[in-house]
Amino acid sequence: MDQAGTPPRVVLMCHEEDRIDAQGLAAWIATSMRLAGLVVLSERPGRKMKRFRSEIRRVGWLRFLDVIAFRAYYRARYARADAAWMDAEVARLRARYPARTDDVPVLRCAEPGAPAVRKFLSEIAPDLMIARCKFILEPEVFDIPRCGTFVLHPGICPEYRNAHGCFWALANRDLERVGMTLLRVDEGIDTGQVYLQSSYEFDESLESHVVIQYRAVLENLGAIAHTLVAVCEGRGRPLSVEGRRSAAWGQPWLSAYRRWKSAAS
Repeated sequence: MDQAGTPPRVVLMCHEEDRIDAQGLAAWIATSMRLAGLVVLSERPGRKMKRFRSEIRRVGWLRFLDVIAFRAYYRARYARADAAWMDAEVARLRARYPARTDDVPVLRCAEPGAPAVRKFLSEIAPDLMIARCKFILEPEVFDIPRCGTFVLHPGICPEYRNAHGCFWALANRDLERVGMTLLRVDEGIDTGQVYLQSSYEFDESLESHVVIQYRAVLENLGAIAHTLVAVCEGRGRPLSVEGRRSAAWGQPWLSAYRRWKSAAS
């Protein structure tokens, strides 16, 4: 157990194209805890098609066209404004958490389960890892950190597992479950022990689902750091989710988006 008051050594695993994670969250970790290393994942050719095939198997071709329609709508309606918001948010985070990260060890790779990742983590021997990625991690990776690997999930679990939890809570008008979950990674999809759940005062009339999902995490960074430190010091205890329904949700649909906006207006 770490001596109380000693910040845990943390590795961040994230995607190269996600500036908020690779720059903003990295600075937060370096300021609030100790950033011991970065595993930066790049999208391998063919990975997107693999995700598309998986979604087709999940919902069928007709519903998949609904997914594609929403992607096209989002690009036309929100993508530019959200990109500007992300630029401003990175700047805000870097100003709020001014720690330098230039000398932090970085591993760049395409697969989180690659031997190079296991070697990198074993050599650094972090107290914990924060995984901000679209991959399901293997135990050979997520068990390396002394206190485990944690996900800052944009959704309330177990009701809204998988990548778009906030979107589906909004579309289902389940507004009390628009928020984030800090959970420890296990072999399932967002099925690990829950240590923190929180939200913020979102504005569904002005904010896109992407902004809401980011802000659900970013507005709670203080509580997240406090909880992770407590876990590493042996004081953190998981929350009970016994008896709650559990569901994994897929990609957003245009029809569900229209239902959300119609109900919210």
